[in-house]
Amino acid sequence: MSSLVDYEDSESEDDSLNQRVEGATDSAQTEENQDTNIVKVIPYPGRFVSDQTVWEYHKNMAETSRSSPHPHSQPQSFTNSKRRCGGAADFRNTEISLNLPDSQREMASPQALPCMPQSLGNAANSAKRQQTVPSGVRPYIPKRKRLATSEGVELKHPAEQVLGNQARESQILSDVSARLKPYLAQTPSTAGIPRRLLMSLGGHEGPVNTVQWCPLPHVSHLLLSASIDKTFKVWDAAESGRCLRVYTCHSGAVRDACWTPCGRHFLTGSFDNTAVITDVETGQPTVKVDNEFKVMCAAVHPSNPEVFLCGGYSSAVKAWDSRSCKVVKVYKAGIQQTLDILFLRGGVTFITSSDCVSRDSADRTLITWDYETTAKVSNQIYHERYTCPSLALHPLEDSFVAQTNGNYIAVFSSQQPYRMNKRRRFEGHKVEGYAIKCGFSLDGTILASGSSTGSAHFYDYHTAHMLHTLRAHSQPCLCVSQHPILPTTVATCDWGGEIKVWH
Repeated sequence: MSSLVDYEDSESEDDSLNQRVEGATDSAQTEENQDTNIVKVIPYPGRFVSDQTVWEYHKNMAETSRSSPHPHSQPQSFTNSKRRCGGAADFRNTEISLNLPDSQREMASPQALPCMPQSLGNAANSAKRQQTVPSGVRPYIPKRKRLATSEGVELKHPAEQVLGNQARESQILSDVSARLKPYLAQTPSTAGIPRRLLMSLGGHEGPVNTVQWCPLPHVSHLLLSASIDKTFKVWDAAESGRCLRVYTCHSGAVRDACWTPCGRHFLTGSFDNTAVITDVETGQPTVKVDNEFKVMCAAVHPSNPEVFLCGGYSSAVKAWDSRSCKVVKVYKAGIQQTLDILFLRGGVTFITSSDCVSRDSADRTLITWDYETTAKVSNQIYHERYTCPSLALHPLEDSFVAQTNGNYIAVFSSQQPYRMNKRRRFEGHKVEGYAIKCGFSLDGTILASGSSTGSAHFYDYHTAHMLHTLRAHSQPCLCVSQHPILPTTVATCDWGGEIKVWH
């Protein structure tokens, strides 16, 4: 009956509970801290609550005890909780100064405190969500957010960034340069001679072997470059001069590169023995074949784009089917290496140039092959003792030219018996063992060639007279590519890795 009387008296019960907590606290703490920012711990392991919370907890427990049918429910619960905490000895470090207002102190979770009322747990979670950083303490900011803020870029979710990158990549072939739009609706005019530097593109770390404009008119502002630094790149070379994408599909020097007829893929050959067809937008290789020799030249069949040829440090030229990635034809000759491959009009026959030079003649320097039968049509085309590092087909006439190490360009007929025109040759530039490329303008009136002196030379094709010499580079100029639409725009590259656009 005494316990019933005690519990009916709410004031005596509150005083009793307060005396118990204050006694345990006084035994572990020698002086009383009057700071309002002191947080005390009630006897529940690992949970910190404020003085107000302790008072409300005791008050709620007292109110619960008056309605409880069991007279000893509250003292038993309090005693068991105190026993789990280890008694008064656990109160030695119960007061911790956080220098925070009561509204910002860390509160206990109601799930972790089974004896705490749900209202107190909700208040604790609300206070935790409103917690702020103390004054004088710098909050931690992730590195990615700091970089984005310093660059003025809005921070996005990684998934949004991937979608944004894909959207930018898909614009490589969809965007039309403003400089090209006036020329798309017009009939191509007569090619001209460039006089002034438009832009200089420096991004390769090794000699640039070739540069080539995209064959599609609406995206012909794209320029492909291949380098010995194991990469090939696509540039916006008509307007902004930006490098749109770097392709790293090879582990060796990229010796040759060209656009496929559809303009959506590249064909590249490398010293890592592989030939790769790469998607322009995604940068992923769609076809990769191993030739088992260093690839120096590669060419796509003009009427059957699924087939491409590879030649290099081998006596054979291999024809690959890109759909099955298998060799479909092999062209064998008694030579050491193939320097260049050129399909004649229609793709029925093709020409290969090699390094086979005898004492008094260049027997088998230029060989004509039948594509279907793999038979040699002729190997007595060029009779001078010079090798031919590059070949080019005239866009309109039945003729082709061969760059020779005799410091001139020779002209040949593209019809049997493929005779050389001995009365017309293009002289004035130097080759000196470099793989100097030559090429025609779109209308076939101008033939351009690089030079080991760093100059770019422009010839009138019909008269073989030199029209202009452009002092382009300080190192050997390896390639001169004339734009298919813009009449006076050309791109040049040199042995030092520099690319320049002239107009």
